[in-house]
Amino acid sequence: MANHCPLCNATHIGAYFSNKDASYYSCSQCDLVFTPKSHHLSDADEKSRYDAHQNNPKDQAYRKFLSQVFGPVIDCINPNAKGLDFGCGPGPTLSVMFEEQGCAVDLFDKFYANDQSIFNNQYDFITATEVVEHLAKPGDELNRLYSMLNKNGVLAIMTKMINEKTDFKSWYYKDDPTHICFFSKNTMQYLARIWGAKLKFYGNDVALFFK
Repeated sequence: MANHCPLCNATHIGAYFSNKDASYYSCSQCDLVFTPKSHHLSDADEKSRYDAHQNNPKDQAYRKFLSQVFGPVIDCINPNAKGLDFGCGPGPTLSVMFEEQGCAVDLFDKFYANDQSIFNNQYDFITATEVVEHLAKPGDELNRLYSMLNKNGVLAIMTKMINEKTDFKSWYYKDDPTHICFFSKNTMQYLARIWGAKLKFYGNDVALFFK
């Protein structure tokens, strides 16, 4: 049983869904849906799943996928902006796309680029693509990332969001055991309120927060 929300720490949570693999809870304050720590994989098991990913900068289909974030961000940053690709994975690609446009991009990933010094830096933009659903403590991580933005900076998050059409029982996104929390547009709006950020959605899966 979960006793608090890992995003906003509220205790106003209730059962959302359960099956043979996991139990899921929802938070009435921020609308996050999550599975408790008892259902999280070990770091070793989590990394073994990521090691199987075959992402690389030469994969045009992967670049097209990432363009959902790249396009909106590149349109709102200055030339030579400094960025961070948070959760870059084993084959950093989004950073390469920005570097091709003259930006400088640092990398962080707890398994593949675990450089803790980046948390002392400030950035013009930070991207978190297909990473927030993996975070055991999304509130701590996202608050820290937002605090690392320069004035007028942008934090870009891409994740499959729950919406009114989502049939959670059959939703493939929950079936990846490394996916342990699920955001909605309401969740993103909650974050924008507590940060005092301007929020803009791009399609169903991308949210940009402007500081």
